Amino acid sequence: MTMAEELRTRTRAAYPFFLSYRTRWIDNDQYAHLNNAVYYHLYDSVANAFLIQHARLDPSRSPSIALVVSSFSHFFSPLSFPSVLDLGLRVTKLGSSSITYEIAVFEEHAHAPSAVGGYTHVFVDRHTRKSTPISPDARTALQSLLPDPPKL
Repeated sequence: MTMAEELRTRTRAAYPFFLSYRTRWIDNDQYAHLNNAVYYHLYDSVANAFLIQHARLDPSRSPSIALVVSSFSHFFSPLSFPSVLDLGLRVTKLGSSSITYEIAVFEEHAHAPSAVGGYTHVFVDRHTRKSTPISPDARTALQSLLPDPPKL
């Protein structure tokens, strides 16, 4: 099974955190479906919402910030305005200073994802931009998004 085929079979149960998103007219492109760039906006929104709400990240004040260093996306079925979407988030790899996320985009009430993508964040010092370890609070929160979170 290829990576895309495996991602296509993901279900909502694979994602411990969800964020709802109501599409906007401006999200559609000339082909009347969500523009590909919008998916990256969605991916960034769900990951950062989690970091702010659960990992105590304050983008304007935290001593470290998370920068995207790589990304990917697989598209399975088109979406368009006025759909309501459910964005599922999980962590596939948690390193000392980096996190790799997987994000699924489900149309509201759908069981199969319309797209699955993700990216890798590297935490860096806000001022020097040098790699820095993930804070203990953030690590604890992010561990809850691993497929098999450690038992505490």
